[in-house]
Amino acid sequence: MSTTTLVASALRRQGRREVGGARRWMSVRPEAKPENATRPARKKVTIQTLQRLRNENVPIAMLTAYDFPTGRACETHGVDITLVGDSLAQVCLGYDSTTRITMDEMVHHCRAVSRGSKTPFLIADMPFGSYHTSTDDAVRNALRLMQEGHAEAVKVEGGIEIADIVHRLTTVGVPVMAHVGLLPQRHVMSSGYKVQGKDARSAMHILESAIALEQAGAFAMVLEAIPHALGRYITQRLRYAPTIGIGAGPDTDGQVLVWDDMLGTWSGHKAKFVRRFGDVRAEIERGVTSYIHAVQERSFPDPEKEGYDMPVEEWQTFMSMVQPGARMREASLSG
Repeated sequence: MSTTTLVASALRRQGRREVGGARRWMSVRPEAKPENATRPARKKVTIQTLQRLRNENVPIAMLTAYDFPTGRACETHGVDITLVGDSLAQVCLGYDSTTRITMDEMVHHCRAVSRGSKTPFLIADMPFGSYHTSTDDAVRNALRLMQEGHAEAVKVEGGIEIADIVHRLTTVGVPVMAHVGLLPQRHVMSSGYKVQGKDARSAMHILESAIALEQAGAFAMVLEAIPHALGRYITQRLRYAPTIGIGAGPDTDGQVLVWDDMLGTWSGHKAKFVRRFGDVRAEIERGVTSYIHAVQERSFPDPEKEGYDMPVEEWQTFMSMVQPGARMREASLSG
């Protein structure tokens, strides 16, 4: 069968049409309308929104995000707070600790998330070392995250010892979410990621820290890896700051999980407080192995479903332009 006959047959099978002498092709398509396009648009989540949810006893859902797709998912599916967490050091960048991430890296990822996450309140973790040296450094770095990274607030880890920093940040207009209990940025000092507040003295220290940070101006508080009774008590004692628990029991004002923990893509240690709400890792494995198999057996791409044709007359013109030797070889192959 000649090349011309093969091309003409393919065109007939695919039903290509010409309009005004020009063939109809589309190299790009309009973005598919999201499934929830008929839902009413959500109002922008603000600090006032979060305090209202607390007062109305409506749990707050917070998730980490590290790039445009995860930010977009938080936007699309109704997350209240999107956190650009320093956990991206491990789950995205391959570092062995959150302490390795730099301010430049945080700004870069925060900017990407901000393009996708518009309605949720957007918070960025301040990297280790970016707010410890002086209050001036803390203000400078927090302003970078807001101006360059487009964050709406920052999160800092620590207790009473950083109350002055929180006060200074809030004084100049930087909203601050505090973080007490287990402090991942200090895992070396605490010899690992251990539950905090299991004895009366350490529980009192966490409570005093939470109260001091709220008084310093923190608008919300992450409570990590503490007994659920302590999480409930701190939530009751705070005057206005919503508490967001991660391993702090069900009685906090909201919950947060790391994106990769929640969807099962993280291959590292699974903390006790993590529940996997999806098994994306298994789907990735299935998809990648299926792709490799299809490539190796040459079933992908399917020339009819996943390929492109050339108009018969254009192919004939092309063949008349190639060298005679090349034309003969091609004719031999097609025969």
